[in-house]
Amino acid sequence: MVKDPKVLEEFKRAVAAATRAISADGELEVTFTADQPGLTGNTAAIPHPPRNLSGKEATRLRGLADSCALHHRHHDRKLHARFSPAGQAARRIFDAVEEARVESLGAQAMSGVARNLKSVVRQRCREQGLDRVEAKEDVPMSAVVGLIARQRMTGLQPPEEAKPAVDMLRAFIEEKAGRTLDQLCGCMDDQTDFALLARQVISDLDLGDELGEAADDDADNAEDAEGQDQTDDAEEGSDSADAEGVSEESSESSAEMADEDIEQMVGLEDRDMDDADMGDESTEAAMPWRPNTPPGELPISPFYDAYTEEFDEIVEAHELCDTEELTRLRAYLDQQMAHLHGAVAKLANRLQRRLMAQQSRSWDFDLEEGLLDAGRLARVVTNPLHPLSFKQESEIEFRDTVVTLLIDNSGSMRGRPISIAAITADILARTLERCGVKVEILGFTTRAWKGGLSREKWLADKKPVNPGRLNDLRHIIYKTADAPWRRSRRNLGLMMREGLLKENIDGEALLWAHNRLMGRAEERRILMVISDGAPVDDSTLSVNSGSYLEKHLRQVIHWIETRSPVELIAIGIGHDVTRYYSRAVTLLDAEELGGAVTEQLAALFEEDTGIGFSRAAG
Repeated sequence: MVKDPKVLEEFKRAVAAATRAISADGELEVTFTADQPGLTGNTAAIPHPPRNLSGKEATRLRGLADSCALHHRHHDRKLHARFSPAGQAARRIFDAVEEARVESLGAQAMSGVARNLKSVVRQRCREQGLDRVEAKEDVPMSAVVGLIARQRMTGLQPPEEAKPAVDMLRAFIEEKAGRTLDQLCGCMDDQTDFALLARQVISDLDLGDELGEAADDDADNAEDAEGQDQTDDAEEGSDSADAEGVSEESSESSAEMADEDIEQMVGLEDRDMDDADMGDESTEAAMPWRPNTPPGELPISPFYDAYTEEFDEIVEAHELCDTEELTRLRAYLDQQMAHLHGAVAKLANRLQRRLMAQQSRSWDFDLEEGLLDAGRLARVVTNPLHPLSFKQESEIEFRDTVVTLLIDNSGSMRGRPISIAAITADILARTLERCGVKVEILGFTTRAWKGGLSREKWLADKKPVNPGRLNDLRHIIYKTADAPWRRSRRNLGLMMREGLLKENIDGEALLWAHNRLMGRAEERRILMVISDGAPVDDSTLSVNSGSYLEKHLRQVIHWIETRSPVELIAIGIGHDVTRYYSRAVTLLDAEELGGAVTEQLAALFEEDTGIGFSRAAG
């Protein structure tokens, strides 16, 4: 376990160097972020290492970095998009097999990379729910096909957690597509040929109707383009080939050296990488995994899907209106708070006193510098040769903590409820910032009433049955956890904007906020939801069952409460949300919201080992 900030910085520099070496691109930009990890253009985003860096967590982070590097080196996004199937189920299989190809190339070439990627694969299996499926119909086909393809290419068995799920579908997959899967090893270095075989695998699995009508033409065009590229490359001469060979050799040796350096710095030992240790769950509570799976891929809700995510948006508050209007809306919110100044100050001071009082203080004695310890002067009197003794006061702050406030921005919140929610968010951000606790403020609604562009696309596609979620999501970032309150306070005024509040699809919003939290480096994560009832979207519910959104919300809540280290709290305004959330408060009057939020947050911090949360009604 590493806590020294200097060592963590060295670890980050070593990971960045290894990532560039593996990618064979010295210009690749490597950043450490609290957002979703991944490769975007020429930038590889890696999660921040936590303050208490364990061996398994270090291996996982290195594996994510290695995956980004290998995708940068071996994966052509345009070629992948050209071959990608039209149907969602087929596309997920196609993506999973391509991911297995890219990572298998690195695992075959470098043993250190293979070890790191093994940790990432185990994490993915947990995220996809392969360790807890009970029925064959709950197993995500794409995940199992990807694992079987990876086994073909590397010879490595699927992780122990995933074996029961893989065994449920292996016989079917082997019978249908076994021969095609056997051919994957022969074309790992050629993305075009590999993509054609991947499409054949999809067809073998009786999903050929999802490949798209123009698939053959696209494949021919892609193959011609690839052949032209190869011809052009050949004309460049043997000098470039020799240079590439040298580059690959040096990059691999550099990566292996970087791996060894990191192990020495972080104090990793081979036993940390053993399967037995990797399967040990004892450290995962302190260092939780960070999901990087889109909501549609999460196996907690196999029935739930979105007809299209093309028109969804995640937007920062200041992008939805100009600066002048945002300033005016904030001034209006301040007017709403004018008669509450006394109550606001009282709530903020009470929460701050509760939190600050829970910081434990102690004294360190027999030091060589600090305050003179008068209690030990008697020793100097009795023995003048005895040195003076000093003491210093030490303060143990809260465990590193981040709080996300997720606010329902639906039309039913219009008026007093949304004003009180915005005021409460303002109080929390200011108060917790003083106490060293970071706060993120998010909102969720839809871009349109009655379905928007998603419904228009569905109508143009001749109304396929059971389309799933049928509206355009709008997820709003009012304040990021790292942004100071003074820079974000104006954004909260956006909640006062006429026309912003529309429908609410709570399940996907909850997953979005949860995944942002899991991307944070803090040890403790708290998610507080403020809503006024069940999810409602007329467009979705008109073409699916009446409980479609509510069932999804219940599954998401159950998954977070039972499987995730995130501490979930809900506060309902005017509606009983205790039927959804196990930790919930229902308020009959929106005026009570500020007091309820501060009381429950203060209770959360009272005990580090448990949550002192009381179920109450307004």
